[in-house]
Amino acid sequence: MDVVDANLLTSTGNRLQKELDVVASIMKVALDCCVESPDRKTNMKDAVGMLQKTKIQPLGCGACKIPPEFGNLSFLVSLDLGSNNFHGNLPQEITRLRRLKFLDVSSNSFSGKVPSWFGFLHPLQVLNLGNSSFTGSIPSSFSNIATLDTLNLNFNSIEGQIPKVNGNHRELKVEGIEFIPFTGNCLSGSLPNGLCNGLPILKGLYLSDNKLHGNMPTSLSNCSQLQILSLSENEFDGPIHSEIGRLSNLQILALGTNHFTGTIPQEIGNLVNLAELAMERNQITGSFPISIFNISSLQRLSLWDNNLSGFLPREIGNLTNMQHLYFSGNKLIDEIPKEISNLVELELLDLGLNSFSGLLDMETFNISGLRVVSLIFNNLSGNLPPNMCVILPNIEELYMANLTNLVGTIPHSISNCSKLTQLELAGNKLTGLIPIYKS
Repeated sequence: MDVVDANLLTSTGNRLQKELDVVASIMKVALDCCVESPDRKTNMKDAVGMLQKTKIQPLGCGACKIPPEFGNLSFLVSLDLGSNNFHGNLPQEITRLRRLKFLDVSSNSFSGKVPSWFGFLHPLQVLNLGNSSFTGSIPSSFSNIATLDTLNLNFNSIEGQIPKVNGNHRELKVEGIEFIPFTGNCLSGSLPNGLCNGLPILKGLYLSDNKLHGNMPTSLSNCSQLQILSLSENEFDGPIHSEIGRLSNLQILALGTNHFTGTIPQEIGNLVNLAELAMERNQITGSFPISIFNISSLQRLSLWDNNLSGFLPREIGNLTNMQHLYFSGNKLIDEIPKEISNLVELELLDLGLNSFSGLLDMETFNISGLRVVSLIFNNLSGNLPPNMCVILPNIEELYMANLTNLVGTIPHSISNCSKLTQLELAGNKLTGLIPIYKS
């Protein structure tokens, strides 16, 4: 087992200075243990006990347990045991570490429930239990940790309901918490209606990949500091309420793979800081709200596999920071707007499985960084231009199968698309020879 000064592991500062600081701290312990004067001499056991920051590097043992002696390190403020192969239960002796502010036991193989005795670690600010095979429910004793700002339970087997915050049942008081990563568990039930009332400075709520259901409560709009709201891959239903537009600090809104119905509210356009909007795989209907194309900060817009209808507005050209655009599997009609060519940062465009019609103008996709284009199963007509690789210089994947009236020949110049790895042209009315690539 290696005990390492955590200064060596920080991500900021000058590397040489950090190494010198580590050497200096080790020399101080060595000198204090070796001085001749008895009243100045430090016992090695006492020196270890005064360690404040400890990180256990990945161990080579097949399956180790955390020794209870860690509880003797009474001066410890930071303990990082993450990314090892520890198993068994966490030793309760850790509760003796009354100065502990940072505890990371993530990416291990523990067994049993999340210990309720974490509530005795009152100064704790960061508790990372992610990906460590914990079971059971979320202990209400977390409410005893008034200083807690990050509680990470991602990718365990936590079940049961999310405790009510400042409610009358299973009350959880964590007013200082900023991030709640509970992704990839077995949490069930609905979201507590007053969830945000007791979380005034919450910035990140990660609840994806659970078994939560019911409507998305309108009270979520009271989380005024929220920057990331991730509810994807659950069983939520009902409408997406207009109150969502009150979360003006939101940067990521992930609602995909649920059972949401109704239309996209116009108020979504109030989210002026939004970089990612994901609502794929729901039952959303209606047309695009024009307001959505006023969010100039958007970089990723995912609305595939819904029941959206109508045409794609020309205002889509306003999204000049857009990188990934997913609209496949809807009921969109009319021509593909030429204004897509304004999306100069676009890398991936998926318009497949719709009812777009009219003449296919490949110049619409003349965007230098575009790597992936899918237009499959639409009512487009026309032919492939001879300068395909000039229009799409960095294309890697091109899917144009099953277009109604794609005619003509495959241009010989397509063999010059040097980065092309996937090409789908099946189910069309193309004729002539298949170009031969010459190396």
